[in-house]
Amino acid sequence: MTTQAAARTPRHAAEAYQDLILPEVSRTFALTIPQLEPRLRAVIANAYLLCRIADTIEDEQALAPDVKQEFHDRFTRVVASTEDPHSFARDLAPLLRGNTLAAERDLVVHTASIIEVTDGFNLAQRESLARCIRTMCTGMPSFERRASTAGLADLREMDRYCYYVAGVVGQTLTDLFCDYSPQIAEQRAAMSRLDVSFGQGLQMTNILKDFWEDRDRGVCWMPHDLFARAGVDLGAIRRTDVPAAFGKAYAQLIGIAHSHLRNALDYTLLIPEKEAGIRRFCLIALGLAMRTLASILAKPDFTAGAQVKVSRKVVKKIVIVSRLFAGYSRVLQRWFGRLAEDLPLQALADDWHGLLPDPRAAWPRNDACGPAHAMPLK
Repeated sequence: MTTQAAARTPRHAAEAYQDLILPEVSRTFALTIPQLEPRLRAVIANAYLLCRIADTIEDEQALAPDVKQEFHDRFTRVVASTEDPHSFARDLAPLLRGNTLAAERDLVVHTASIIEVTDGFNLAQRESLARCIRTMCTGMPSFERRASTAGLADLREMDRYCYYVAGVVGQTLTDLFCDYSPQIAEQRAAMSRLDVSFGQGLQMTNILKDFWEDRDRGVCWMPHDLFARAGVDLGAIRRTDVPAAFGKAYAQLIGIAHSHLRNALDYTLLIPEKEAGIRRFCLIALGLAMRTLASILAKPDFTAGAQVKVSRKVVKKIVIVSRLFAGYSRVLQRWFGRLAEDLPLQALADDWHGLLPDPRAAWPRNDACGPAHAMPLK
């Protein structure tokens, strides 16, 4: 347990800080999380902020790899309530002097406030959050340490990377949704077959959008072999000389991301229609991703993510649709069909998730929703 109980932030103040910092570190989640019912909103906002602290450790360019791993390990213990969050924040914050944004540094400084909120959740919720952070802080660094502009080896490696940074978050959402509602928990088995795909669809969209910005910082999360077969060397490509074959290979990845987002829609429609807030939370993210893919496809020669960013007008339309029709599954299916017009679609391999880890199998559960039905991951 933490050692500075006397210095703990009052719960109400910690929750107020969480609400305050969320829009400073994520515009998207500041839009989607408020769609949720307050009891669920608090735990999912907390989950996002915990993940953001983990990301901040990994993204800070001034930290040496071994120092990053040290803080990943310490943060895992902080979330598991076996290390003091004040000491963690005191040691880490002064080192964030490179590319970390002011709001992200402030979040790290207030780690204890975030953990104060975490500590107020029930056992099943805390276990799920701790498992998510443990998986992320273990798997994500293994990819970051060997990242280069040459890309990942193949699609399987891309799947594994997406799992550690987003797929595990999809699993955590399933845990939290099921804990929140016994009716949702009845769909756990079906949701668990789709939740990793939900996370991967959103993450692949970000990877496709952010290719050039990632490359500027010396990394690429695309599958090297796919582009090599098209005659494209990811490590050598330049903004001023983008071959046509690059766009064709990109279209294949758009088709794979589209398939994952179709799974994301199926996942969303497993949520009971009366749970409109949860559906809106999922639908806004899904709609933004689909429109982003369409923008990328329409401008294969883009050289900056801003060129394919969804406009505020489109964001507003997606929010309106989600508010009006969240409870109408057939309408949502037609809406998705319109968003998907002209997008390529590439079927996923039957065993696309067969090599991914399953952290649920390694952690004990005390889940009010009943026994977990883990994904069939080997």
